[in-house]
Amino acid sequence: MASSPPPQRLLTPGPTQVPEPVLRAMAMPLIHHRTGAFRELFADVRLRLARVFRTRHPVLVISGSGTTAFEAAQASLIDPGQTAITCASGKFGERWQEVYEAIGVDQVRIDVPWGRAVQADQVAAALDGHRDARVVTVVHSETSTATVCDLKAIAAIVGRTDALLIADGITSVGAMPVEMDQWGVDVLVCGSQKALMLTPGLGYVALGERALERLAQTKGCPQYHLDLRRWLDAARKDDTPFTPPISLVRGQHAALELIEREGIENVWARTASLAAATRAALKAMRLQPVSDAPADSLSGAFYPATPTGGVDDARFRASLRDKHGIHIAGGQDGRLGNYAGRIFRISHMGHVSADDTLAALAAIETELRGAGASIYPGVAVAAASESLGSETAV
Repeated sequence: MASSPPPQRLLTPGPTQVPEPVLRAMAMPLIHHRTGAFRELFADVRLRLARVFRTRHPVLVISGSGTTAFEAAQASLIDPGQTAITCASGKFGERWQEVYEAIGVDQVRIDVPWGRAVQADQVAAALDGHRDARVVTVVHSETSTATVCDLKAIAAIVGRTDALLIADGITSVGAMPVEMDQWGVDVLVCGSQKALMLTPGLGYVALGERALERLAQTKGCPQYHLDLRRWLDAARKDDTPFTPPISLVRGQHAALELIEREGIENVWARTASLAAATRAALKAMRLQPVSDAPADSLSGAFYPATPTGGVDDARFRASLRDKHGIHIAGGQDGRLGNYAGRIFRISHMGHVSADDTLAALAAIETELRGAGASIYPGVAVAAASESLGSETAV
């Protein structure tokens, strides 16, 4: 008789685990989106999102992924032929460069080796050399390399110019400190399926004062569905310009209630503690970290050498999933780097507990040892537990 599969823990850096109350909220009967009941719900979601984004300015809720939301921001706030300074330190920074290639915006590229963070002085030098730049794009937490940049310092530099800062907060908003208004971030973009504990399908664009002024003054690149002017006009009436995914909006409301119940600062602290524990475990297993500026939202490590030539990424992650119920992510490739098959990544965002993290680390150690890696048994959980300040056992 076949044994039952182990309980599943989704520890990929998107999509992430969705709490039961959120799943139940999404299963409720539909309401029509052109009703007072939906507008009331939608308005409350946007108010709660603004508190997570730490802004008093509007947060637009767009049907689509984080990529949809970021492209909408990019295209709506610059005209074709104008200049954008685009920062890439991984797969997603490169994606935002590809968007501008597709819509005909001239670029000044700041390309940084994978695993390193974009530096504020690099942005300052680019702005000094290109005073006509209208936009700067940067990824706060680069998911492909588990790397975080100093968004506060970059925002301070961009804020002294006429350029707008469009920041990818897709794996930072709701996971680690992001102070949109206090830091002076003009545009902050996020997606529903990361730290905000929802399934994929909603993208968020928060617009600061300078971005709102630019939106009123420029035509932007040709858009229809993704023209932020349409979304902003509708949002001011607690509405959407097109049919929204109603169940996702309801689910996001439930997830935001959970975040507020815990307190966003406590969420940041919990995420940081899981990240620190994971880094301690990786060090104890003598694994090389992917990043020299590690983000708290996720951790990444290179596979170790083994007597048989290394760890097979696909087989390793399949064993984690099938034997232990642990889902983690592998590496990606891009124009400036290639981590495919060379690294694994584990998420600390959203609905993740210490028990989830310890279970994952125990399984990772077991499977790496099974693949031939020289790791003393038990060191991963011991190091992580010590970091967490507990003797929790798996």
